Amino acid sequence: MPVIIGFYNCGRAVSISAHTAGHTQGKNKRAKRSFVCRFTPSVTHGGSTIVRIMGSEPGPVQIVTVSKDDHSFSLDTEALERILLAPEVREKHVVVLSVAGAFRKGKSFILDFLLRYMYRKSEENWLGEEDEPLTGFSWRGGSEPETTGIQLWSEVFQVQKSDGTEVAVLLMDTQGAFDTESTVKDCATIFALSTMTSSIQIYNLSQNIQEDDLQQLQLFTEYGRLAMDEIFLKPFQSLMFLIRDWSFPYEYKYGFKGGSEFLDKRLQVKETQHEELQTVREHIYSCFSSISCFLLPHPGLKVATSPAFNGQLKDVATEFKEELRSLIPTLLHSDSLAEKEINGNKVTCRGLVEYFKAYIKIYQGEDLPHPKSMLLATAEANNLAAVAAAKDQYYKNMEKTCGGDLPYVSPDSLEEKHNFFLRESLHLFTSIKKMGGQDFCDRYQSQLEAEVAELWQSFSKHNESKNIFSAFRTPAVLFVLVCFLYVLSGVLLFIGLATVSTACDCVLLLAMIAMLTWAFIRYSGKYRGVGTAIDQAAGVVLEQATVVLNKTRGSPVAQVKKSS
Repeated sequence: MPVIIGFYNCGRAVSISAHTAGHTQGKNKRAKRSFVCRFTPSVTHGGSTIVRIMGSEPGPVQIVTVSKDDHSFSLDTEALERILLAPEVREKHVVVLSVAGAFRKGKSFILDFLLRYMYRKSEENWLGEEDEPLTGFSWRGGSEPETTGIQLWSEVFQVQKSDGTEVAVLLMDTQGAFDTESTVKDCATIFALSTMTSSIQIYNLSQNIQEDDLQQLQLFTEYGRLAMDEIFLKPFQSLMFLIRDWSFPYEYKYGFKGGSEFLDKRLQVKETQHEELQTVREHIYSCFSSISCFLLPHPGLKVATSPAFNGQLKDVATEFKEELRSLIPTLLHSDSLAEKEINGNKVTCRGLVEYFKAYIKIYQGEDLPHPKSMLLATAEANNLAAVAAAKDQYYKNMEKTCGGDLPYVSPDSLEEKHNFFLRESLHLFTSIKKMGGQDFCDRYQSQLEAEVAELWQSFSKHNESKNIFSAFRTPAVLFVLVCFLYVLSGVLLFIGLATVSTACDCVLLLAMIAMLTWAFIRYSGKYRGVGTAIDQAAGVVLEQATVVLNKTRGSPVAQVKKSS
C-alpha cells in the first residue's frame, strides 16, 4: 500500500521512511516548545496518510496538565487545535485510541508498539530489527511514574476503511492511576477524561482482573449508569481489558480467544453473588457498546529488571513478540477502528476540540464533580446544537420568502408562512437525538421559540418596509391634514371666527414643517428618532380619523335599526 505523508513543517517537506519513522522522539520530548510552521503538500511514500502537526519531528504533545500544587487541571487548547484543526483532518471522523490504568504497568511501552505498526504496517516485519530501540511516547523502567496528564501523538494517521471512507486516528497516553503524587480526584479525572473522549479505551491491568480493578472502573462508569436513566444509547464505546504478564496460559490461552473466555468468567453475573458485585458488572456492561479482553504474556526478565533495557526486541521474550503480532494488527485493522460517537452522532476532529473544552471545565473545580455534571455538559452541547440547526432552518426558509430584495408579502400570507416554518423548525428540534431528558430539552425548546419569535419580528418589519403604501403613509396623512386645515381655516374666516382660523393656520404650518422634516430625514438618513416620532404622530392622526369616520358611518345605520 502507498503511504501519503502530509504534515506541518518549518518551511520544508520531510519524508519519513518506513524503517526510521518513530525513531526521532526521545523520552525527554515533553518540554513545551514554540513552533512557527506552515502546511506543506503531501508526498507519496508507503501505507497510511500521516498529517504532521508539530515542528519537524513527531512526538507526544501534552494537552492536559495536572498542577502538583493545587491539583487543578488545564487544557492546552492551542496545542490541541494544532493537532485536530489541521485542514486535512478537521472535518474527518475521528478514532481515538487511549491506554489507561495504574502507573508503572507499561502503558507507554505498549503504545510505542502501536505507533511502530501505524508507521510500518505495509511491511511484513513491522516490529523492526532485533537491535532497534523502542521510541515514541516517553517510557522507562523503574518504580517511579513517567507520564503525567494526557498526551496525544503529534501526528494524525488517516486510514481508509474498506467502504472507502477515511478516518483520522489519534493515539492517547494517560497518566497512571494511584501513584504517590496523585489524589483520587486526579486519577478519576484523568481516567474519566480519556474514557469520555476516546472511542477505544484500553484498560491496562497487570496479571489478572481483580475486584478492585472493576470497582475503580465503576467510578467512571457511574456517569454511564446515570445517563442510562434518561437516554437509550450507551455513553462509552469500546473497552478492551489488556491483561499484562498473564501467568495462566494452561487455563486460558494467550490472545483474544483466551481473553474472551476469561472475561466472560470474570464478568459473569450470578444469582449467588452479592448485590454489590452484580451491580459493578451490570454497570460495565450497560456503559460500553463492546467489551473485549486480550491476555498478553510477560515480556521477559530482562525487560522487567534491567535498568539498561531500551526496548530492543532481542531482550523481549519470543512469545510476547508473537502475541504483539496478533494483538496490534487486529486492534488497528482499518475495519476495527471505531469512530468516536457521542449520543449516536459521529464526532469530527473539530467537534472533539469542543468536547475537550466542555469536559475540562467540569474538572476545574475543587471537588470531583458528580457524574451527572458530565451528562449535563454533553446534553447542553447537544441541545444548543439542535437549537442552532432548527433556528437556521427557520431563518433560511423566511429568507426565501421575504428576505433581501424579494417583493412585499401580505401580512396574512406572511404570518401563515411563519407559523408553518415555526412548526417545521420545532419538528426538526424534536427529531434530533438529544441528551438530558424531556424536562431538560423543553427548556431549550422554549429558548428556540423565543429566538424564532425575535426573528419573526425582524422579518415582519423588514417586509413592512417594502410596502409602498406604508412607506408613503406619513406624507399622505400630513398632506391630507394640510389640505383639510387649509379649507377649514378659510371656512372659519368666512363665518367670522378669525381667532380659530388663525389657530388652524398655526397647526397647518406645523403640519407642513413636519412634512418637510420627514422628507429631509428620509433623504439624508439623519435624525431617525425624529422621523420615528413623526411616523407615530401620523399614525395616531390616521387612527383617530378612522375611528371618527366609522362612528359617523355607523350612526345612520343605528337610527334605521331603531325606526324599524
